[in-house]
Amino acid sequence: MTPHEDRGSAWRRCGAAMALWLLTGIPAWAQGEPASGALASDSLATAPAPAESAAAPTTTGSPTASSMTERLPSTRRVKLDHSGQNVIRTGPGNGFAIAGVYKKGATFVVIAKSGDWYNVRLSDSETGWVDSSLCREYDDLADLEFKPNPKLFTRTGSFILTGYTGAYAFDRKSNSLVLGGRLGYYVFDRIQAEGGVGWTRVHRPAEIVESLFDLSLEAEDFDMLFYHLIVTYEILPGRQMVPYLSGGVGSTLMLGRSEPSFNFGAGTTMFVSKRTAIRWEFRDYIFRTGADDARASNNNIEFTIGTAMLF
Repeated sequence: MTPHEDRGSAWRRCGAAMALWLLTGIPAWAQGEPASGALASDSLATAPAPAESAAAPTTTGSPTASSMTERLPSTRRVKLDHSGQNVIRTGPGNGFAIAGVYKKGATFVVIAKSGDWYNVRLSDSETGWVDSSLCREYDDLADLEFKPNPKLFTRTGSFILTGYTGAYAFDRKSNSLVLGGRLGYYVFDRIQAEGGVGWTRVHRPAEIVESLFDLSLEAEDFDMLFYHLIVTYEILPGRQMVPYLSGGVGSTLMLGRSEPSFNFGAGTTMFVSKRTAIRWEFRDYIFRTGADDARASNNNIEFTIGTAMLF
């Protein structure tokens, strides 16, 4: 190897060493990343959390959308019922000063109650006390759907005893007084099973009767007893005014004979209290009458009114 070649090799080795130093010896801040594994781990341990994580809100104790839309309990209110001027006082007693005088019909939100006195809110900054004899309490159900004559009671499992009187039209030819009674049981709120018995005195006017080719005028006057089993379907169960439809079967006893019958009707039960009611109905009893060789089905109309007791 010539001296010229030795010098070229030396310069090449020097340049390679310089390039290696430049590549490995540049400070980490100049490269924008750690220069070694140890420095990289240190920088990761001390690096601040991302801005998004620091700014993310915590959900502990904060209201969510579902909790904010939950239905609040209904508000208790009172309405002034006493005619004339109603005095509201500053405390629960007649010895306290007068907080205001209000007319019948005014309503207030109830805050508390002490004995016979309601603590009510008069305004955003004022409260008062009103005696229970001057008002009545009710629920504010403005957030619920309005339904006229809402259901008041469930009567399932109760018995109802009814006594009635009215008019009975036998065979469309005789109008007479009818007396009777029924005992019913509420199987469900809408379904009621009843058993009953009735009595009437039939007076049929004289009519032509054929007997062994002889014609004669005869009048009929006899007692008639009938009993029946009925299933009643209440259209608006559990309310104060309860319309219903019904139908059933039974038997009619008259002139020494028993005639099977079926009936259908409609009526209304109006409860004047939780256990006492007035009941009126229309019913049609259908059974066959007449001699053996001239029998025919007849509609016997009954209209009754009576009282009922729930127990």
